Parts: sequence; structure tokens; C-alpha cells
Amino acid sequence: MAPFHGFVWRESTASAESAAEGVNHDKSFRPRRQDRPQDFLETGAAYAMDAAGFRKAGHRFFGRTALVVTDPARVLEIDDPHDLARARALAPLLDPQETPGALPTRDDIDAVVIDFDGTQTDDRVLIDSEGRELVAVHRGDGLGIAALRKAGLKLLILSTEQNAVVAARARKLRIPVLHGIDRKDLALKQWCEEQGVAPERVLYAGNDVNDLSCLALVGWPVAVANALRHGARGGARRDGGPGRRGARSPRSPPGSSARHSPPAPPPSPRNSPPP
Repeated sequence: MAPFHGFVWRESTASAESAAEGVNHDKSFRPRRQDRPQDFLETGAAYAMDAAGFRKAGHRFFGRTALVVTDPARVLEIDDPHDLARARALAPLLDPQETPGALPTRDDIDAVVIDFDGTQTDDRVLIDSEGRELVAVHRGDGLGIAALRKAGLKLLILSTEQNAVVAARARKLRIPVLHGIDRKDLALKQWCEEQGVAPERVLYAGNDVNDLSCLALVGWPVAVANALRHGARGGARRDGGPGRRGARSPRSPPGSSARHSPPAPPPSPRNSPPP
């Protein structure tokens, strides 16, 4: 029920003198709205009853009826496309945390799961004369991971990449890692169950098509700035700046406004631990 002070009218055919009649008021007596008795507008109902009482009364509202008062700002009947458009326009004002681009606070999340290639790197692969692959990471991520760990968040690197550099980087950052994973969404679900973390309280950062299933699974999907236009950006919050270098720095726990745009670090060999 929502508090209601309005004057309700109904079209009338009973009298030739008037085409409308008051439903919850006498039109000959019009007090100020705030002086009228408090009315309540029904917004929904929940029923708890026993079968015998229902059969005896013949209706649902037998016995004790109690009012549960709701926020009148959220009262909106959706019966046609115009109502739906109005509800969508109001939703960001009533639930700002659901606004695209809104940042979570520590109270919103219990875990941070991070992709590797294109999320912790700039998504480039360099190949030397001997055919070894090299990637670039940023040293500042170590400070960020330490801040997340200090905040009490569970951490995980989740990647389809099989190269040993993923595990080497995870050891350097002291983060659990699952790599060489084909179905990242299934692995993420299982990890959440093992850790006792609800997916809706997980922040997942990714950049590519193979991250879409994970981004759809969690409550806080984040796509880095160089995410594919038709890939990981779909439905995810996007960090500003060019490429990985503009990704949100994890130096500060979620809810912080810290960003960084570091210069490109030197590449690290994929088959040896990065510095």
C-alpha cells in the first residue's frame, strides 16, 4: 500500500446534471489534500490463508487484513508502452546503483574476478626471433591487488590462455588462478559455489567475446576500454581511456575514483615469470 491523498472521480450516468461523481470525497466539501483522512492505494497483495476459511468466506480477504506501507515514489502501474517508458526513465533516479557506469562500493561486492589477456595486458602479443610470445603488464597492478586483498575481497584470475605466463603473473600477484579454461562461465559458477560467494556480488572484468557469459553471470560486469564493440561491452560498465592503459586501476578498493593512464610497460616473456 502507498499513502494516497488524491481525489478519485468516476464518470457518472446517474445524473443529467453532472457527468462525474466523487468516489472518495463529496464534491460539495473540498478540504485541502493534507487535511483529508489518509487513504492508501493498493500496489499489490500477498495472501496467506487456510483452505477451510477460504471455502467458507468465498473470497481471499477473509480474516485479518494488514497494510504494508510502501514508498509512493515507486508506485507505477505498467499497462501500456507509455507506462513502461516512464518507469524506465524513473528507474535510474530511484536506483542509482543500477545506472550504467555506476561504481560499486565495498558493501556491494565480495569478490573480484579478472580476465588476463586484454584486461591485465594491452592485448598485444609480441613474438621474438625465436618464436617466443611476450606480453606487457603493469607493475602498479600489484599495489591495486594488495588494496583489494586488504579490503577483504576474494580474488581470482580466470583465463582461457594456456600459456604459463598467466600462472606466473598470478604467483607474482599472489592471486589464485584458473587458466586454460574453455567454459569460463562454468568455472566461475563452480568457484563461486566453492567460495560461498553469490554471483550477483562478484565484479568481473573482461574484454572479449569469451567473457560475455561471465559478464552476464555476475552482478558487476566491467569491460575495459578496448573491449570489442560487439563483445564484452554489451551490458557491462565500461572504463574510460584508450585500451588497457585506461582501465580502472585496482590501486583503490571499489567505490574509489582513482584512475591511471600509465605508459606502456616493457613486454614480459610468456614463458618466463614477469618481473
